[in-house]
Amino acid sequence: MSFSSKVKNEIAKLQDENPCCQIAELSALIKMNGTIRILGRNRIGIKLTTENAAIARNIFSLIKSNFDFNTKVAMTKNKQLKKNYSYTLLVDSNTASENILRKLLIVHETANGPRINNKIPSSIIKNVCCKRAYLRGVFLGGGSISDPEKTYHLEIVTNNESYAKDIKKLINSFGLNSKIVVRKNNYVVYLKEGENIVDFLNIIGAHSALLNLENVRIYKEMRNNVNRLVNCETANLSKTVNAAMRQVKNIEYIKEHMGLDKLPKSLRDIAEARLEHQDASLRELGEMMDPVVGKSGVNHRLRKLDELAESLRRKSQ
Repeated sequence: MSFSSKVKNEIAKLQDENPCCQIAELSALIKMNGTIRILGRNRIGIKLTTENAAIARNIFSLIKSNFDFNTKVAMTKNKQLKKNYSYTLLVDSNTASENILRKLLIVHETANGPRINNKIPSSIIKNVCCKRAYLRGVFLGGGSISDPEKTYHLEIVTNNESYAKDIKKLINSFGLNSKIVVRKNNYVVYLKEGENIVDFLNIIGAHSALLNLENVRIYKEMRNNVNRLVNCETANLSKTVNAAMRQVKNIEYIKEHMGLDKLPKSLRDIAEARLEHQDASLRELGEMMDPVVGKSGVNHRLRKLDELAESLRRKSQ
């Protein structure tokens, strides 16, 4: 089961006791996932289709709890995906359909008659709990989330620009940073940052999924930190080895063209120690001196030897 399906299964099973929140969630679900059927003789019906059994049960329960109408449920096997079933919920009654659409404010009256409302009605999301419920319905009806092991991406797809802008505004009212991109004929409201996605999952009540995602984030962050440390250590080791090789080469040049015995004692001692202990660190070289010399002192003397070798090379040209 995909991570997206796990999130939907979790939030579809949430039982909100507040009627206002139930209405908000159902309004979003039908707006995102429902179609209005023209039945003839000025009659209409409502049809909702989903491949998720938990979502189908949730829609059925919400309609049953808030409307005294019968809802038909049909289960059909998906011919393309043999293991999957498709669940269709039908409201065939014209009266029931009109009442549902009006109460959920999906349809509103205009001077030219009833029209589809392409906005999120402010009265349906007047409370914070209702805003959370509405976003839960929006995600159940048209949302998806990528596997956090691979990437952080959550999106909600709608074919209406005004509605997409309202969804974005509602998400961002919780302090998130959702954006909209046009994909073919659809408008995609999306979140990319892991922290934003965690906050969104918290808003819609997907707490188990939230903990799973946080565990993945922590593991990935630890792995990245370890990789950075290893890369840093490797780079430092490479620099140290290259510096030691350069120092040995320069000291051998001085030995051949001038002789180490002509060096001041402080430089001669460090030069001989470097030739004898080519893998030693600056601290280790300093501890070989009498008296002991600190890392900065050792580094200073080795730089003096580098400069002397370069001076001898220039004179020989």
